Amino acid sequence: MSDWLKLLLLGIVSVVFGIVILGAPVVASIAITTLAGVLLLLSGGIQIVGGFTVEGAWGKVFSILLGIVMALLGWSFLAHPLEGVLTLATVVMILFAAGGIARIILAFQMRGTQLFWPTLISGLLSLGLAAYIMANAGAGLALSLLGILMGIEMLFNGFGLIFAALFVRRAAP
Repeated sequence: MSDWLKLLLLGIVSVVFGIVILGAPVVASIAITTLAGVLLLLSGGIQIVGGFTVEGAWGKVFSILLGIVMALLGWSFLAHPLEGVLTLATVVMILFAAGGIARIILAFQMRGTQLFWPTLISGLLSLGLAAYIMANAGAGLALSLLGILMGIEMLFNGFGLIFAALFVRRAAP
């Protein structure tokens, strides 16, 4: 099978999964939270075991405590996935707000250049998205936010792969 065909098939699968995820964003959000819980639990356990190999008393204690916190957070996500979804949605909202503020500050440092307006608009949109998430958190948006973002990412990724496949096909001799 040629490379462009592999890219095309992978892109089509990604678009299909993106559509499926957007059809059930709450289920996808719970799946994302469950996966995050498993990964936090595993990495917390590894951190605890690795903490015993750290030199120095304070480093050892800090490493083991960090592993315990990660393991407890992972267990909490697995035991209470809906609360975990809300927690992760809150983290996403905070990251959107922080990224927006950072881009607004950066835009004013680039005043007078052609990048000022795009950077400022990007920062304002991120800040607006964070405000929208905060305002609609009680309306169920927080429960579906992670799934919606994952579905959109899968669509963008799929279309990107499809376009790359078509480009590779045209560029091939």
